[in-house]
Amino acid sequence: MAFARAAGALEGTLPLAALERLAESSQPAAEVPPVHWQARAELRTPTGGAAQPWLHLQAQAQVQLTCQRCLQAMPAVLEVDRWFRFAPDEAAAAVLDDEVEEDVLAVSRAFDLLALVEDELLMALPLVPRHDHCPVEVPLQATDPGFEAANAEQAHPFAALARLRLDADKS
Repeated sequence: MAFARAAGALEGTLPLAALERLAESSQPAAEVPPVHWQARAELRTPTGGAAQPWLHLQAQAQVQLTCQRCLQAMPAVLEVDRWFRFAPDEAAAAVLDDEVEEDVLAVSRAFDLLALVEDELLMALPLVPRHDHCPVEVPLQATDPGFEAANAEQAHPFAALARLRLDADKS
């Protein structure tokens, strides 16, 4: 609350490896730009209500993901730009979260801003990473010619019975 009263602002950069869960979601890359983040707090007073602390979080990161179409590495730029409203405790946050559209967090002395940055960047990861245009040609076949050939060569169990029947009919 004091941070919001002071209209505090924090900003920083850190290597991707410092955000372990995000780094685990990324392929190793030769050079990855550092993660940049900014947090700005303010107090907002709704009409007829008490002042409420808010936090504006912005973060940018670049990670290497695997394209699910061609299975090649692809860079993905992650961007976060979100507002969070704070409630006095977890119970109030749960009630308020059901009533408002904004994201609601509980005020805590042990608030971990970098964990929030990492959580938001993880949620910004694409569900199915894909290149707009893959750098390699992607085979778009529904069948495998080798599979069809193997099926053709496989003996059919009723073929022998059919031959026996034909032989019996000839006699």
